[in-house]
Amino acid sequence: MNPKVDVFLGKAKKWQEEMEKLRMIILDCQLTEELKWGFPCYTFQKSNIVLVQVFKEYCALLFFKGALLKDANGILFKIGKNTQAGRQIRFTSVREIGETGTILKAYIYEAIEVEKAGLKVNFKKTPEFIIPEEVQNKLDEIPALKTAFYALTPGRQRAYILYFSAPKQSKTRESRVEKCMQQILNGKGLNDRQEKAILFIKEKGKISNSDYQELNNVSKATATRDLSELVEKYEILRRAGDIGAGTNYVLIGS
Repeated sequence: MNPKVDVFLGKAKKWQEEMEKLRMIILDCQLTEELKWGFPCYTFQKSNIVLVQVFKEYCALLFFKGALLKDANGILFKIGKNTQAGRQIRFTSVREIGETGTILKAYIYEAIEVEKAGLKVNFKKTPEFIIPEEVQNKLDEIPALKTAFYALTPGRQRAYILYFSAPKQSKTRESRVEKCMQQILNGKGLNDRQEKAILFIKEKGKISNSDYQELNNVSKATATRDLSELVEKYEILRRAGDIGAGTNYVLIGS
């Protein structure tokens, strides 16, 4: 058991018993316990296997390569429409976790075998992502914008598509396109680090400064500058939580 996870669970205000139960089941599978991205993470030979997550309406066990699991019991959830690798199993009670304990272990052991075999998720390339109707309409309406958009690097195109696709309301999607038009026409977009952060948030729901540093292997100053740009310049993210060490960054509109 990792002392950092002990502290995390001791401070948990919600789903504490459920997380404790999940912890016992996971540790029975002989995985190494760590604290990553602010949550208990379990690894096999330094490779991430599962992550315990907490949400308002449920707690979850995230399988990093869940897309490669057979899901014989049909209990894996795709987190979002653009999520490619991760899959969740969601819980709302200790009893529910206890009743599925044997099944959970089977899924975890399968995930370990996937890692041992060196299997990789076949990630989609940018053209395979669906461009929102509001974006396509604007590209068709303004040829210069269309030319500029497809002149961007595939990573920048992907980041824009994910950002434009996030809101549920068409009006919000249209507003995002309008705000970013000049940046696209100027050939501007997110840097590689920021693109990785957006994908991270789509997968995990949020990112902190320390998460950003670990994800990109950069200094705190660089992480702070990049995140500030995403908030103030690009207006893609907003700050959430306590000011300082407790600050997290989430997508605007989420």
